[in-house]
Amino acid sequence: MSDRPNQFALLTQRRFAPFFWTQFCGAANDNLFKFAFTVMVTYQLQVAWLAPAQAGLVIGALFILPFLLFSATAGQITDKLEKTRIIRFVKNLEIAIMLLAAAGFVLALPALLLACVFLMGLHSTLFGPVKFAYLPQALSERELTGGNGMVEMGTFVAILLGNVAGGLLVALPDVGHSAVAAGCVLLALVGRAVAQAIPVAPAPDPGLQIHWNPITETWRNLQLARQNVVVFRSLLGISWMWFFGAVFLSQFPSFAKQVLHGDEQVAALLLVVFSIGIGTGALLCEVLSRRHVEIGLVPLGTIGMSVFAIDLYFAARNLPEAPLMGLAAFLAQAAHWRVMLDLLLLSLFAGLYSVPMYALIQMRSQPTHRARIIAANNILNALFMIASAVLAGALLGAGLSVPQVFLLTGLANAVVAGYIFLLVPEYLLRFVAWVLSRCVYRFKVRGDAHIPTEGAAILACNHVSFVDAVLLMAASPRPIYFLMDHRIFRVPVLGWLFRLAKAIPVAPQKEDPATYEAAFERAAQVLQGGDLLAIFPEGGITRDGQLQPFKGGIMKIIERAQADGVAAPVVPMALTHLWGSYFSRIEQGGAMVRPFRRGFWNRVGLNIGPGVPAASVQPEALRLQVAGLLGQG
Repeated sequence: MSDRPNQFALLTQRRFAPFFWTQFCGAANDNLFKFAFTVMVTYQLQVAWLAPAQAGLVIGALFILPFLLFSATAGQITDKLEKTRIIRFVKNLEIAIMLLAAAGFVLALPALLLACVFLMGLHSTLFGPVKFAYLPQALSERELTGGNGMVEMGTFVAILLGNVAGGLLVALPDVGHSAVAAGCVLLALVGRAVAQAIPVAPAPDPGLQIHWNPITETWRNLQLARQNVVVFRSLLGISWMWFFGAVFLSQFPSFAKQVLHGDEQVAALLLVVFSIGIGTGALLCEVLSRRHVEIGLVPLGTIGMSVFAIDLYFAARNLPEAPLMGLAAFLAQAAHWRVMLDLLLLSLFAGLYSVPMYALIQMRSQPTHRARIIAANNILNALFMIASAVLAGALLGAGLSVPQVFLLTGLANAVVAGYIFLLVPEYLLRFVAWVLSRCVYRFKVRGDAHIPTEGAAILACNHVSFVDAVLLMAASPRPIYFLMDHRIFRVPVLGWLFRLAKAIPVAPQKEDPATYEAAFERAAQVLQGGDLLAIFPEGGITRDGQLQPFKGGIMKIIERAQADGVAAPVVPMALTHLWGSYFSRIEQGGAMVRPFRRGFWNRVGLNIGPGVPAASVQPEALRLQVAGLLGQG
């Protein structure tokens, strides 16, 4: 339920907890197996056809290959079949693969283990679309960010623990290979047992005909994702995050040895710090978003990723030459703490960046196509990770140092993010709204559950300041189209912001009949598209702080919508405590003339009432409802 205190409460509920631990065991097993195998062929076996220096690269490439080949098919299967059935099949497959891998470890058969790497990649490919398509079926919109944060945190903790366990077990004298074999089989069995408790998640499109050609279906999935511009560009944004992260993760061993002059323990510490940062950022998303899907955190995450990637270059570039250090010697030097802090904060902001994007894709994707769109995301992720490895290798081959590669990655992140935000201005707008409502004002929303999570609706609010629209954006998990006085578009900065938000300018009919009619035509299109339309029925910002009479424009919008067959409810809203602030007028003067005239971090609010059926709306009755909400403080 949406009234749960926080995301950790989900771990007490059957609709989430078994799924969480199932994916946790799968991620841990993947990494225990891969890391133990990598250590085995690097340090313990002499394999003529697999050089130790190439082992990690070959294993990583084999694991990623199924994502390119079979993600499209996995997406179709997930949309067609009941999800719990797929999860249990995948966990049965994992047990079979791990039994083969156990034989490979005990008998020291690298070829068999390489085949198991490919099969575990196939296992993860099949599970990927289910993993992210299950959450929006099991969780409400208010829980989606927290649920994704828990899954992201759990995944990185599982990766970390799997790597640590794999390294420790395979190094045990005499029994290392047997211990790894037993650990892999045991984790697979535990994951299958927990999966039995996952509740049924019905198939969204049981009549779907599966196309088995991976090439044509991959292309079809990408085209399907492109139908929703915001979703597709969010897929690209997530794939860029995997590109960014892969650069750092792949270079930790070299960075630890060549730049930090640390041993294997130092390299492991870098992985621990990175994983803790990602997990912390993922968990912070629910707190910072106030339990909504808040994509305004994405630009914040981008800024942090670039700032600390660039600072990492400066922190590491002048470290003196030294013999290889163990963990204690490394931690004894103050300069190394700056490096670790940069890595921690870089990965924390990466968590803030990725979780809202995943939640947005889940929320905005059409349910019948959701798994296929997530499959398209997995394909793009794999391609970007491969491109990351190739590009990083080329830069290092050209003579750049590891810190210089980190610097270029941080600068590239700023450029790519800026480009994405220009293409999808909603991210930037939500960031501005998030900053205004969290950092400039103390913004408290009451009754936000009355904002419909889907379908057309008209939001009717009092008009107190020049930033009313921005505060409404901050309160809504969905985009809002605003019908606004054309004169507000002349205000510096705010006018640009509202044009970016595709606000609809409206002028008095006598003053500009063309703009007047165009505004109502555009408003009708917004409602026909099933979106939210916000209107300030007073017709202008109040000059005395009092609620003004409502004009008849809202009735024209309702009548036009009804003529088009759209019965959009009207949701009354009231902004409180904004009068007298910097962005409002005051009785002795205009707005935005004396900064901090009411101090800083003022308390303001938004009270939202239940929606009123379109047929019951009258201007004066609606005004009284808004006035009643104002009286709630």
